[in-house]
Amino acid sequence: MIQDRITTSGEAAIRTGQAMIAAAMTAPKGNGVDDVEGVLLTGEDKDILADHMRDIAAETGEDFYARDAGNVDNSYCVVILWAKHAPLGLTNCGLCGFKNCGANKKAGAVCAFNVTDLGIAVGSAVSLAADHRMDNRVLFSAGKAAARMGLFGEEVKVCYGIPLSVSSKSVFFDRGPGDVKF
Repeated sequence: MIQDRITTSGEAAIRTGQAMIAAAMTAPKGNGVDDVEGVLLTGEDKDILADHMRDIAAETGEDFYARDAGNVDNSYCVVILWAKHAPLGLTNCGLCGFKNCGANKKAGAVCAFNVTDLGIAVGSAVSLAADHRMDNRVLFSAGKAAARMGLFGEEVKVCYGIPLSVSSKSVFFDRGPGDVKF
């Protein structure tokens, strides 16, 4: 069997995305609490994500959502990583700016440990992508659109999308703020 570069690149991107989720899950977490989750979007689900990004662009007037949707269109898959809102219950930690976890939760704020755990998990995931020479970029815009898709419950406060592409020139760089032409 002969496989062309498009087929093999797509399969490699999907395998890398799967491995990125595993890398994120095994990244260290504060107090050993497993508060990070992830999914891989391909095909129609990836297209729905891009459509939500364009809808957000139209509603907010923020062109970067549409630009980033174009990047998602030009990607094989998108890794979505998020942290559940799960304050660690530390007495008088205050790192989040509140007196304690109860005050944080009451205000609907974000636990500093949850956000840090997600950041470490995202770093672990994109490091793996780099090791596989897979073009990628961390997108807040894709995370916001994933929340709109209902991929997770309301307890999620922070999430990111990481599209994966294989091309001679990365689609994720040399982009203008409103540049949506590829």
